[in-house]
Amino acid sequence: MPNSITTATDIEQAIRNIPDFPKAGIQFKDITPVLADARLFAGAIDLLTDGIKPGEVDAVVGIDARGFIFAAACALKLQAGFIPIRKKGKLPFTTHEQDYQLEYGTATIAVHTDALQPASRVLLIDDLLATGGTAAAAAVLVQKLGAQILRISFLIELGFLKGREKLPGYPVRSIVVY
Repeated sequence: MPNSITTATDIEQAIRNIPDFPKAGIQFKDITPVLADARLFAGAIDLLTDGIKPGEVDAVVGIDARGFIFAAACALKLQAGFIPIRKKGKLPFTTHEQDYQLEYGTATIAVHTDALQPASRVLLIDDLLATGGTAAAAAVLVQKLGAQILRISFLIELGFLKGREKLPGYPVRSIVVY
C-alpha cells in the first residue's frame, strides 16, 4: 500500500521513549508503535526506500535483528532479495565475519559467503544508527562480497552519538534524527 502521506514527523510522534532501558541512563527508542500501525509501518517503508525504484537494487541487506523487519519489507517493495546480516554463530552456511566495537568489548556479525554476487547493488538497512559500529561492520561485510552499497538507510539516528562519521563515503539517510 503506497503511503506518501506519512511523514517523518508522524513516525517520530509514534516512537515511544523508554527511560533507563535496558540500563540506567539509556533512552530506548521503542519502534513497536510504528510497527503496530499499518499506515505508519507502510509509510516507514516508503520513506526508507524513497528515491529507489524496483530494479535499481539487487538486494536489501538487513542487520540483526530489528533491521530485518524493515529490510524484508523494503526488499518486497523493491522486488529485490533480502539478505540477513546476523550475529556470529546464527547462520548455518560458511560465513564472512566482522568484529566491531561495543561500549564495553567487541561483538561479531556475519553474512553467508554466497549471499551477494560481485557488483550487486545493495540497500543496507537497520532500525537505528547510534555509534555506527554495527553499520560500519555490515558495510565491510557487503564489500567483502564485492557488492556496491547504493545507500544506507535507518529509521532512527541518534545524531549526538556521531555514528554517521563511521560511514564515510556512503550515502546515509535517516528518517528520524534525535
